Amino acid sequence: MAVLRAALGAPFAAARARPPPLGRRPPPAPCSALAGAMEPAPHWLVGLRFDNRALRALPVETPPPGPEGAPSAPRPVPGACFSRVRPAPLRQPRVVALSEPALALLGLGAPPADADAREAREAEAALFFSGNALLPGSEPAAHCYCGHQFGQFAGQLGDGAAMYLGEVCTAAGERWELQLKGAGPTPFSRQADGRKVLRSSIREFLCSEAMFHLGIPTTRAGACVVSQSTVVRDVLYDGNPRPEKCAVVLRIAPTFLRFGSFEIFKPADELTGRAGPSVGRNDIRVQMLDYVISSFYPEIQAAHAGDSVQRHAAFFREVTRRTAQLVAEWQCVGFCHGVLNTDNMSVAGLTIDYGPFGFLDRYDPDHVCNASDTAGRYAYSKQPEVCKWNLQKLAEALDPALPLELGEAILAEEFDAEFRRYYLQKMRKKLGLVWAELEEDGALVAKLLETMHLTGADFTNTFYLLSSFPAGPESPDLAEFLATLTAQCASLEELRLAFRPQMDPRSP
Repeated sequence: MAVLRAALGAPFAAARARPPPLGRRPPPAPCSALAGAMEPAPHWLVGLRFDNRALRALPVETPPPGPEGAPSAPRPVPGACFSRVRPAPLRQPRVVALSEPALALLGLGAPPADADAREAREAEAALFFSGNALLPGSEPAAHCYCGHQFGQFAGQLGDGAAMYLGEVCTAAGERWELQLKGAGPTPFSRQADGRKVLRSSIREFLCSEAMFHLGIPTTRAGACVVSQSTVVRDVLYDGNPRPEKCAVVLRIAPTFLRFGSFEIFKPADELTGRAGPSVGRNDIRVQMLDYVISSFYPEIQAAHAGDSVQRHAAFFREVTRRTAQLVAEWQCVGFCHGVLNTDNMSVAGLTIDYGPFGFLDRYDPDHVCNASDTAGRYAYSKQPEVCKWNLQKLAEALDPALPLELGEAILAEEFDAEFRRYYLQKMRKKLGLVWAELEEDGALVAKLLETMHLTGADFTNTFYLLSSFPAGPESPDLAEFLATLTAQCASLEELRLAFRPQMDPRSP
């Protein structure tokens, strides 16, 4: 069973019960003032207790006056980390799915056995998780951030289809940020409508929860709500758009702040000419660092309370380590993020923003899961190097609060070594190499992957089948095992197609 768990990445139930290793999965920020002081809520959702620290600690833009209920007009948002918004109502929202383990993080009880009570519960979820009504104490806002997209600085981006609702404090003293994805336009929606459709919302809901149960740090999905409201989308990207139903996902995390949150201070980029909306506001950069470190890295705050440079250095070192561990986790389960821009990378070391994503079937290190990534920048095998590149951009964004040369030295010292160490540790477990760590283990893993590539073996099925490897070298089951293992490899014809040279016919 130990080998089976390693091959599968751990059963869902075990992953749910396993305590997170220190320094890997960030704990929710504490709500010490409220811990132990809460009475059981008289209602299911309306009893949630909000304490929206981010909006108190960071500058918030109050939108310019306009008609009541009018959508937020796209605009630059200088000198602020958030802008207040309002969700746009949907017609006849209803619950598609609820994740009880994710909702339990908020201190919400198990679903009732009574059918009428369950129906009332779902109606309440549809009302509040669609954005049609606001929970008492919630303060919807859209987060301002920038980002490097496909290697180019894109300037102001921000929450174009997501809204911060607030931070829920639980009786256990934990703090969780709630966010609605698909709740309508914000100042950062640009030419889009701020909506999401059911097919992409279901994908995000399922993958968020699957990644958690695989033991991989991730944001969570608490609910998926669909409606009778529609938007027009080109479903097959073939020039034939059609109406699709609007949907909203409730996302839960300690924080949704990201590398791009610190890029709002970037001066005009020498290649694109774009700049962040808050150029020159080092005061806000320091304010944001103080908030992030004190809220999500309190041990660093305590260790370096009197030295801001060392505090910022320790923060960047820990983000580097967590990011290296996170991408190692991805590589070990064959997960492809698809859009590893700086605005899609968490300062807490979480997997965030499930847009185009995928999992390897046939092992192909050059697999690209995003049809828009025509250059293959975010191919599966390139993910570690891309994450390191994104950390370089974070180091640049933290300067001068963290001198760039110090940030670059930390990155050079930590990332590659931590990635290699953690990746090999995980792969040893997947292969059942748990009794001794040998120097040649890394070469063994590399040879296995090379063989899988050359034979077109399925990534997940190969590790699953290895868990049933006969214990003895003379075992009568060995031939059957080998037949099963090779049967899931690609045929010769499939391999010919896979390895056929892709040369432009106009090339000499």
